[in-house]
Amino acid sequence: MATMESLIGLVNRIQRACTVLGDYGGEGMSLWEALPSVAVVGGQSSGKSSVLESVVGRDFLPRGSGIVTRRPLVLQLHKTEGGQEYAEFLHAPKRKLTDFAAVRKEIQDETDRITGRSKQISNIPIHLSIYSPNVVNLTVIDLPGLTKVAVEGQPETIVEDIENMVRSYVEKPNCIILAISPANQDIATSDAIKLAREVDPSGERTFGVLTKLDLMDKGTNALDVLEGRSYRLQHPWVGIVNRSQADINKNVDMIAARRKEREYFETSPEYGHMAHKMGSEYLAKLLSKHLETVIRQRIPSIIALINKTIDELNAELDRIGRPIAVDSGAQLYTILEMCRAFDRVFKEHLDGGRPGGDRIYGVFDHQLPAALKKLPFDRHLSTKNVQKVVSEADGYQPHLIAPEQGYRRLIDGSISYFKGPAEASVDAVHFVLKELVRKSIAETEELKRFPTLQSDIAAAATESLERFRDESRKTVLRLVDMESSYLTVEFFRKLHLEPEKPSNPPSGPNTDRYSDNHFRKIGSNVNAYINMVCDSLKNSIPKAVVYCQVREAKRSLLNNFYAHVGRREKKQLGAMLDEDPALMERRTAIAKRLELYKSARDEIDSVAWK
Repeated sequence: MATMESLIGLVNRIQRACTVLGDYGGEGMSLWEALPSVAVVGGQSSGKSSVLESVVGRDFLPRGSGIVTRRPLVLQLHKTEGGQEYAEFLHAPKRKLTDFAAVRKEIQDETDRITGRSKQISNIPIHLSIYSPNVVNLTVIDLPGLTKVAVEGQPETIVEDIENMVRSYVEKPNCIILAISPANQDIATSDAIKLAREVDPSGERTFGVLTKLDLMDKGTNALDVLEGRSYRLQHPWVGIVNRSQADINKNVDMIAARRKEREYFETSPEYGHMAHKMGSEYLAKLLSKHLETVIRQRIPSIIALINKTIDELNAELDRIGRPIAVDSGAQLYTILEMCRAFDRVFKEHLDGGRPGGDRIYGVFDHQLPAALKKLPFDRHLSTKNVQKVVSEADGYQPHLIAPEQGYRRLIDGSISYFKGPAEASVDAVHFVLKELVRKSIAETEELKRFPTLQSDIAAAATESLERFRDESRKTVLRLVDMESSYLTVEFFRKLHLEPEKPSNPPSGPNTDRYSDNHFRKIGSNVNAYINMVCDSLKNSIPKAVVYCQVREAKRSLLNNFYAHVGRREKKQLGAMLDEDPALMERRTAIAKRLELYKSARDEIDSVAWK
C-alpha cells in the first residue's frame, strides 16, 4: 500500500496542477472538486486563522477586527524532506517567499486587488502553496467568517453573501468540514455547527474544533462538548489553545506556541486524560489520516471521473481538430484533405444529399419559363409593327409571293429577345452555385479551424464559377444565334401562304399595298415559328447551363487550386493553415488538461495500489 504522505501528496500535486490549468469549479464536477479537501468554517473571531496557523506552524495570515478573510484562501501544504520553508502564490508562481511576514502582506495586497480597501468580499480564491518539513500534506480552504449583522461599510447582503460563499464549498460531497467554535460561547449558538448540520446532517464529513479553552470562565470546562455529550459528531472533537494576544504581540513563534499548548493539556486537571487527542498537532495528523481514508474510498469514483473526462477531451479534440504536423508534406496532405471534405459536402448539395441543389431545377422549371412568357412578342408582332418591318424590308420593290426578307427580319428580331432569359438563367445558376459554395464551406467541419484556408477555397471556387459562367453564357448565346442563322424550312413549307388580293387596286405609299389581314397572317405565322423556337430553347438552355456550369463545378471546381497549391512553399502552406487564435488556445488548453488527467490516472493507479 502507498504511504499516507505519498497518496495525499499526489492529490496535492494534482490539485495544484488543476489550479494552474484553470480546471477548478465550473459546470459539472472538476477533478479538483472530486479530490477531497478541508474547508475551515467558523464565525468571525472564532479563532479560525489561529487554528490554521497552528496547523501550518507559521504566523502568516492577516489579523484584525471584523472581516479579515475577505476571499477564500486555498492553502496547499506540501511536506518536504528538509530544506528551507517557502511559500508560493499561484498568481506569482516564480516568486518563492521565505519571509512569512511577506506572505501575510501579499495575501492582504491580493485581497485588496480584487475587493479594494473596503469591507467587501469576493468568491475569487487566492491560491497559496507552502513547502515545509514541518507540515502534513493537506489542502485546506480558509473561508470568510460567518457573521450575523452587517457593519458600517458593508452591503446589507453581506451576511447572506458570506453564507452562500461558504455553502458553495461545504455542500460539495468531497469537502471535509472543519467547524470551528469558541469554547467560551454556547455550542448551541455556533454558526459553524449550525451550517455543518444543514449540509452534512449525518456528520460524517464534519470535524468539530473547540478553540479558546483557556479563556473559559473559571470553574467551567468544555468536557461535555469534547466528550460528545453536548453535540455528538461521528468524529471526535478536538480542543485547541491558540496563542494569546500577549504571545502574538511578543512574536512568540508557532513552534513555541505548540509546545505551550501541549503543556496546557498535559497539566490540565480537566483535559489531562485526553491530552493525547488534543492540540493543533493532533488535529493536523487526524485530518491527514482521515483525508487519506477518504481518498482511498473515492479512488474508484475519481478514476471513473478521470476516464469520463479523458473521453470528453478526446472527443472535443477530434471535433476541433488535432494539431497539424509542421513538415510541408503533411501540410499539403492536410490542405488536400480539407478540400476533398469541402468537395464532398458541395456535391451532396448538388446531388440532393443536402438542401440547395433543387434551386437550380427551380431556375429551369420556374424562372426561365416565366421570363420567356414575359417577352414582348405581342408588341413586336403586332399588325402595325409587322406592316412596318415587312414594308421596310421590301424597299422600293414589293414582294411578289411572300415577304421573305420581312419574315427573316421579324424572326431575327423575335429570336434576339431570347438572349435576355438565356443570360438570366446563366446568372441565376451562378448565384445558386456561389451560395452552395458558401454553405458548403460553413458546413465542412474540418475547415472550421482554418479561416485562411476557408477564404482561399472560397476565392478559388468563385474564380472557377466565374469561368464556368462565362463559358455557359457564350454557349447559350450561341444556341440563340443558331436559331437565327438557319431557319427550319419545313415549318414554312407546311404553311399555305398566299398573298392577299386587294379588293381595290393599290394606291398611295407602299405601306398600303396589302390589307391588315395579310399582315396579321404574317404575324401569326412568325409567332407560331417563335413558339416552336421557344420550346426548343426551353429545353436546350438548361442542358447547356448544366453542362457548362453544374457539371464542371462537380468535376473541376478546385482543379486550378490544386495545381496552384502543389507549387507552394512550406511557409505559404503554413500560412494557409493559420488558425483562429482562440481555437489554438482552446486546443492547447484541452491538450494540457488531457495530459494532466492521463498523468493523474497513471499516478493514482501506481501509488494507490502499491
